[in-house]
Amino acid sequence: MKSIVLLGSTGSIGVNTLIIAKRYNIHIEALVAGSNIELLNKQIQEHQPKTVVIAHEADRHKVNHPDVRCGNDAILTLIEESQSPMIVNALVGYTGLAPTLKATSLGKRVALANKESLVVAGAFIDMSLINVIDSEHFGLWYLINERPVSKLYITASGGAFRDWELDKMKDATFSDALKHPNWSMGNKITIDSATMTNKLFELLEAKWLFGTSNIDAVIEKKSIIHALAEFKDGSTTAHFAGVDMKLPIAFALSGEVTDEVLPPTDLLSIGNLEFLPIEAERYPIWQIKEHVLQNPHLGVVVNAANEIAIEKFQHEQCSFFGMSDIILETYEKFNHVKAKNIDEIVQIDSEARAYAEQL
Repeated sequence: MKSIVLLGSTGSIGVNTLIIAKRYNIHIEALVAGSNIELLNKQIQEHQPKTVVIAHEADRHKVNHPDVRCGNDAILTLIEESQSPMIVNALVGYTGLAPTLKATSLGKRVALANKESLVVAGAFIDMSLINVIDSEHFGLWYLINERPVSKLYITASGGAFRDWELDKMKDATFSDALKHPNWSMGNKITIDSATMTNKLFELLEAKWLFGTSNIDAVIEKKSIIHALAEFKDGSTTAHFAGVDMKLPIAFALSGEVTDEVLPPTDLLSIGNLEFLPIEAERYPIWQIKEHVLQNPHLGVVVNAANEIAIEKFQHEQCSFFGMSDIILETYEKFNHVKAKNIDEIVQIDSEARAYAEQL
């Protein structure tokens, strides 16, 4: 029987991963969760993991399991001890990098939903061990199919403020930014969607995964088309699929899927499809898109500043557009750096955070 270790079990990717694992009779060796102990206990009861890791020692007594460990170091130890050949990494943010590095250093495959791993340290990760859980990159992989491509495209929903007047966006609150038009996701990724930082990260991921900087993103409001491949023969193919992460998860876990995971797209119910440009006036982060694609090692700077900026926005220490100002100013300050190893990645991350914090 196949088995996996699931990092981030109580988030939307984690919940869907458990649904797919049950469907394909995949054993759950261990669960790693944050502080949603109520849901974690339900998952423990259903999936009977050997080991559980949670974020905080204070929650240990609430977890209904004989082997409960706590903290980030416990995640790395768990990966070392695990028998499973695959780690599903659905952790949020920079925290997800160390587990990706640990798993790949041990030759384990990583089903990766943690964007930040590739954004921050793509140059130091063995791509042959990565299966990305992301509708856009799954769509690209599905389309390319070893044919020669000239350009790749991913799509964006446009986020919570895509239809707002620009003047109104200046006063947007944290709760406003969480009202995503198409998806139900965690706080960080929903904020990243509103600023378009999430899409910048996905372009960087695609750069590492597919070995090209000739990639762009466009807005497609209905989130029906996730990716397009422009081939050298002049034709372009699009990947249509429902708004559901179970399909990319199923392929990441199983390698090949032949049964119906999603209902087929009802073309007649879609109506009109429209593609719109991503404009820097509404999404200021887009100003650095071309530069960062040519200098993907700077992803560590963007990510560090972004995580600080989101915290500041949440605590009303900056405006919505202030987040982009913090990222762009930090990027300008550190655009000369280039890590030679993981230790230098950690150092740059720390310095960029400290700089962004005082802005």
